[in-house]
Amino acid sequence: MFTTNKCQCPECNKPALSQFKDNEIIADEPGFCYEHTEDKKAYLAHLKKFIMSHDKIVGLNAYGITVQGMDLSEKKFYGCNFQHVLFTNVHAENIRLRMCMMDFATFTDCDFLKSNIQFSSFAGAKFVHLVLTGSDLIHNNFNGITSYQCSFDNSDLYNSRFIKAILMNTSMQDCNLKKTIFYNSARENVSFKLSNTREALIDRNKGGLIEDFSSTGDSSL
Repeated sequence: MFTTNKCQCPECNKPALSQFKDNEIIADEPGFCYEHTEDKKAYLAHLKKFIMSHDKIVGLNAYGITVQGMDLSEKKFYGCNFQHVLFTNVHAENIRLRMCMMDFATFTDCDFLKSNIQFSSFAGAKFVHLVLTGSDLIHNNFNGITSYQCSFDNSDLYNSRFIKAILMNTSMQDCNLKKTIFYNSARENVSFKLSNTREALIDRNKGGLIEDFSSTGDSSL
């Protein structure tokens, strides 16, 4: 997992960004958070170079940065911190994420086609025009997310959680929803066509979504 060092700026409790030397992460190097990094452009350029030169990235702390227009396809991230990161126009086909933290991140106009994401957290994140079609999204935390015009189609959502999530104009067609939890979620114009909704959980007192969806598999509030 990533090492959490506090920003060196007095009274700042945000985590310091990962530092690099000889194109490798220095785990215990003191530094500043993104907000207090003096030359943000230079840091992002260095970070991009590091990511592009590694197929496997372990323990990266990129809290609060902005990622725009990057191609992260085929990259593998393990135990990384992407909390509060802004992802815009990011292409990440076949990306692999394990035990990564993306709480309160924002994804806008991104595609994560055929991604493999497990044991990771997106709590409180915002998804806008995010495509996750054909992905393995197993054992993930999507609690409290806001999803607008997104696609989870043809994905495996086994044992993932959407507690108190807000799903609008979002498609979950032909998905595996076994043990997927939707407690206290709000859903407007969400399609679950061909998904096994009877094996999902929407009410703590019920075994599944049996009466919550229409016969077509669509849900509207």
